[in-house]
Amino acid sequence: MLYKRGNVWWCEHIIDGKRYRFSCKTNDKTLAEEVSSTIKSDIVRKRFSIPEKYRKYHNFQNTWKEYLASLSNSEKTIDRKIISSKHFFPFFKDKFVEDITNSELRGYALFRKREIESMDKNKGKRESEISFRSVNIDMTILLSFFNYCIEKEYIDKNPCGKIKKLNELKRIKTLSDSDIDKLIADATNKLTRDLITFLIYTGYRKGEALNLKWGNVDLQNNVIAIKGTKTKYDRYIPAHSQLKELLAGIEKKDGCEYVFNQDGKS
Repeated sequence: MLYKRGNVWWCEHIIDGKRYRFSCKTNDKTLAEEVSSTIKSDIVRKRFSIPEKYRKYHNFQNTWKEYLASLSNSEKTIDRKIISSKHFFPFFKDKFVEDITNSELRGYALFRKREIESMDKNKGKRESEISFRSVNIDMTILLSFFNYCIEKEYIDKNPCGKIKKLNELKRIKTLSDSDIDKLIADATNKLTRDLITFLIYTGYRKGEALNLKWGNVDLQNNVIAIKGTKTKYDRYIPAHSQLKELLAGIEKKDGCEYVFNQDGKS
């Protein structure tokens, strides 16, 4: 059961007739639910588990070092894992890998998500405008780590399973003039070269360009129409001199209405 004292959520569990109360130390209900679930798991484990002397435990910190030593990846990949571990070490370093639960890992992911949202550069932004790529990298690395633990037969099941990835914003790569020149020069034929040049000049999508018909090209009035776009409205693009020169150099094939065609076929 969750309840509030002031701005902080508390949890209460009754296990085997005994009542336990703990502060979740957060005013976020979703995070408090994760904390509450973790606390309950810890209580049940300590109260009903097999005595410690009969169990073999693997400390997270030592097992992590063992995992890194087993890797044959490049130094860059290993360094990335070490950087990520600085985030999750404070959460798991003193735990045993056998005891880490899916709920705890979800709680960690949520904590990191809240941490990124609170950064100055992200304040006032909608969630969809924030990249949580670093959190996803952390979780991917932990998934790999626990897979290693399964291979070593330390655990039977990966506790990282079924944790959804968070939003990642894709960076747009801007081509330099030399990149564009090389892209056009490497084209294997005139059709491909013309199509690439047209896409660069207009910003058309590839599908839009391939569906472009001569009836949508008005070189007298220096305009090109895009029909049937996602917005359901026509768009018009001015045809500057270089674009006009490009289109004028494309041969119109008899019986084919498409600008970019292969032997008269769209």
